[in-house]
Amino acid sequence: MRKLGLIGGTSWHSTVEYYAAINQAVNDHFGNNTNPPLVVVNVNQAQVHQFQRDDHWDGVAQIFIDGARCLESAGMEAISFCANTPHKVYDQVQAQIGVPILHIADATAQAIASFDMKRVCFIGTQYSMEDNFVTGRIASHGIEVAVPEDATVIVELHRIIQQELTFNNILPASKHFVIEQIQQMIARGTEGVVLGCTEFPLLLSDKDLQIPMFNTTQIHAAAIADFILGCEN
Repeated sequence: MRKLGLIGGTSWHSTVEYYAAINQAVNDHFGNNTNPPLVVVNVNQAQVHQFQRDDHWDGVAQIFIDGARCLESAGMEAISFCANTPHKVYDQVQAQIGVPILHIADATAQAIASFDMKRVCFIGTQYSMEDNFVTGRIASHGIEVAVPEDATVIVELHRIIQQELTFNNILPASKHFVIEQIQQMIARGTEGVVLGCTEFPLLLSDKDLQIPMFNTTQIHAAAIADFILGCEN
C-alpha cells in the first residue's frame, strides 16, 4: 500500500468521516481489518477561519504548506486536504512540495461523469461558491456547475457551515433552508447536487432529495483509498 497524508481539522468532525471511510474501504478491499498507512496533520481551524475572514489566504496557504512539508518529510507518497475550501490554496501548496495533492474536484467530476450528467448545482462555503477553485475545476471536465444566484443565500449557507455544522450542531431549521435552496436549483434544471463542503453530509442524506447527491467527503475518501491501494483510474 502507498502511504498517504491527510491535512485535516477543517473541521475535525468531517476529518473523522474521511478517516473512517478510508479505513473501511481498505478493510473491505482486503476482507479483514487491514488498515492503510495514514498520517494526519490536524490544523488549527480557528486560525484558518480568522485568516479567511481577513482575506489573508497567504496565511492559509502557509499553514497547509507547513502541514504538507511535514507529511512529505514523513515519507508520504501523496497528500489530501480533508475539505473543499482549502483547495483555494491548492496551487500554492502543490508548488512547494514534491508529491501530488489529490484534488477533491477531480474525484467529484469523475463521480458526476459516471452518471452522465451535464448540469449540477454546488453548495459550499461562501469562498467556494463565489470563487471557482472547485467549481471551475469540475467545469473543466465538461460539466456545468450552478451555484445559488442570491447573495444572501450564499451568506446564509456559509453561516450555517461555520457557525453550526463546524461544531456538529444540526438544526432542523437550517436543514429545511438548505433543502429549500437546492429545490429551487432543481426547478432551474439541475440534475444533481454537489455537497461542496465536507460539513453538509452531516446535515443531509440521500433520502432528503429526489436527485443524486454527490457527497464530496465520500467521493474524495474513495479516491484516496484507491490511490493507497494502487487501483485509481
